[in-house]
Amino acid sequence: MNGSTERHRSEWNGILLEITYEPQWLPPSILGEDLAHLQVCSLCPTDAPLPITETGYRSHFIAASAIAAAGGPVAYVDVWLTVESDAPAWRESEQAARQLALF
Repeated sequence: MNGSTERHRSEWNGILLEITYEPQWLPPSILGEDLAHLQVCSLCPTDAPLPITETGYRSHFIAASAIAAAGGPVAYVDVWLTVESDAPAWRESEQAARQLALF
C-alpha cells in the first residue's frame, strides 16, 4: 500500500486492455515477500470477455516476484491470456461467438 500503482495499456486479440499493477499491495513483513495486486480490464470493446474473466474485469493477487520473473505486468498478462485461451471452455465460447456472428 505504498501508492506506487502502475497503469499500462495493451492489446490482446484486438481487445484494448488496461492493466493496473500495484507491486507492493502487502509488504514482505506480512507473507515473507511482496504481495502484488494486478487488475485487468477490457476497455474496447468495453467489458469484452477474456479467457481469464467472462465480465472483462479481473482482480488478481500474486507474488510480485512472479510478475518480475515474467518480465513485468504486461508480459505476465499476455502469457496468462495466451495460456488460458487454450482451455477448452474458452475455445468453445469463442466458437459459439463466431457462430452467432454468422447469423
